[in-house]
Amino acid sequence: MDTKYEIVKNGLLADIKAGKYGIGDKLPTESELMEQYSVSRYTVRRAATELENDHYAYRIQGGGMYVDNWTKKQAEHLADKRIGVITTHLADYIFPSIISGIDRVVSTEGYSLMVANTHNDHQVERDSLLNMLSTGIQGLIIEPTLSAITNPNADIYQQIKDAGIPVVVINAAMDEKNFPIVTMDDRKAEFELTDYLLNQGHTHILGIFKVDDIQGVHRMRGFTEAYQQRPNLALDSDIIMYQSGEGQIAKTIHKIEAYLKSPDRPTAMAFYNDELAIQVMELVRSLGLRVPEDISIVGFDDFQLSQYVNPSLTTTVHPKNKMGFDAAKMLFKMIEGQPVESIIYEPQMIIRNSVQQHHN
Repeated sequence: MDTKYEIVKNGLLADIKAGKYGIGDKLPTESELMEQYSVSRYTVRRAATELENDHYAYRIQGGGMYVDNWTKKQAEHLADKRIGVITTHLADYIFPSIISGIDRVVSTEGYSLMVANTHNDHQVERDSLLNMLSTGIQGLIIEPTLSAITNPNADIYQQIKDAGIPVVVINAAMDEKNFPIVTMDDRKAEFELTDYLLNQGHTHILGIFKVDDIQGVHRMRGFTEAYQQRPNLALDSDIIMYQSGEGQIAKTIHKIEAYLKSPDRPTAMAFYNDELAIQVMELVRSLGLRVPEDISIVGFDDFQLSQYVNPSLTTTVHPKNKMGFDAAKMLFKMIEGQPVESIIYEPQMIIRNSVQQHHN
């Protein structure tokens, strides 16, 4: 069980880490803390001394206690050479390849990797960032969580920027922080996939997009733009939007099933990623339909299984390993103080066997 001074220290620490008190803000006075926690002045002073020693606070004689620039101080006190990597997922889909690309560069440079995943949860992202900052990192490669919606962790990113820790953002952008990015041209890639389906005679296409990640928003935009180029076809299209979270995929598949059972079912489907496309190929089969004879399918990412499923999946390349490698190279340039420019990969469509021409 925590002693009294630890309760005071941990309470203040939680408030600092949650952003209730920003860098330079005045913390409550000794008297206020004595009253708030029902403890003695000695207990409050002991907690304050510990916060000072850990670089979370500093005292001004006769002027009270203030929040120190703790992210910078802690980074300075750790000689270990570490690079932080935070992605939304880690162990599956395209992420192991991205991490592997990063690691090739980082280990060559004699640094170690500190890796975390957020499962697309802002609170987990916050905890991961704080953990990395308190352990000490020399640079950060991050895929922002729920990048299409407002990030409540903007204060932590500002601290990272203020502390001068180099940051490279992958798969998305954080415009307000102006960090360099390594990403795909998601909009153009989805435009090309949809345009390809339209050229094959498919006008009634169902698009399925995840819309709380900016990649999904850009892909959906590419899908709609392909229709905008073709007068009078927009009414033929359908879109299902989904978000991260428990049960969302199951509900999305349920919605897709309703479309597939409809007498006016779409002749083609364009998916947010290969992972979902492959799952739905199973659903199509279970309904007694065939890909591509009854319904054509395109994915996105060129996940390694995509060439082995039957039929093999038409998709677009996500430069997984290369993205990790390029992001890490960029980060080390920044660590050395060299200028860098964002990288946006040109789309590369891979035509396989999951699309067939549609004749009305």
